[in-house]
Amino acid sequence: MVGGLVLALAACSSTFKDDPNSQASLDKLYSEAKDDLASGAFDRAIKGLEKVEGRAAGTVLAQQAQLDIAWAHYKSGDRAQSISALDRFIKLNPSSPAMDYALYMKGIVNFNEDMGLFGRLANQDVSERDQQASRDALLAFRQVVEQYPESKYAPDASIRIDFITNTLAAYEVHVARYYLNRGAFVAAANRAQSAVKEFETAPAVEEALSIMVRSYDKLGLEKLRDDAERVLRKSFPKSQYLAGNEPAAKKSWWKFW
Repeated sequence: MVGGLVLALAACSSTFKDDPNSQASLDKLYSEAKDDLASGAFDRAIKGLEKVEGRAAGTVLAQQAQLDIAWAHYKSGDRAQSISALDRFIKLNPSSPAMDYALYMKGIVNFNEDMGLFGRLANQDVSERDQQASRDALLAFRQVVEQYPESKYAPDASIRIDFITNTLAAYEVHVARYYLNRGAFVAAANRAQSAVKEFETAPAVEEALSIMVRSYDKLGLEKLRDDAERVLRKSFPKSQYLAGNEPAAKKSWWKFW
């Protein structure tokens, strides 16, 4: 009788041990996936994490696996899949305590996609690049700062907001300058005005106002020209644009070296 009981307990123990949904099995699978992630085996890590997410559905571990999947895609260079994974997490877990991190990561993925590292941009004006990723990053970082002001990610998000805001303003001015140089004065004035309205605290606003002045002057719109020049004088009383002399070899605001 005792022997039969021992065999029965052993069988139960074996079944529990082999259960892929047991906590022990999930912990082991997650640990292996994290090891793959750390070693750079991203495809294998993603497959393991997807299994964890599926088997641990509805748990904190499943949420963590979702975030790790997004990170794995990002590290493997697949920005689109990373953003997709983050959007899915945000949709499925609106009350998650990790929401601030998910939004911050979404900002980082877009930020690095559009900006790159400073060293990689040494010989490239970031204001001349397409800025959609910057706008997406700006939105995500603003959500972190506005919705989770006490988050440990909020300070860094604030710094990145300032950087992106300045970049977007510089981009608008770059386009406005392009139109101005080609005689498309209406388009130049409109683009410069957009920069002034949307990014009023950015350094590029100074040139935006000067473009408005010159564009309106070419169009014979004296009142608008005078209004723009009045704002330029008040906001930038020492502006070199007021004298009609653009700064020579002006250093881009985003270059720190």
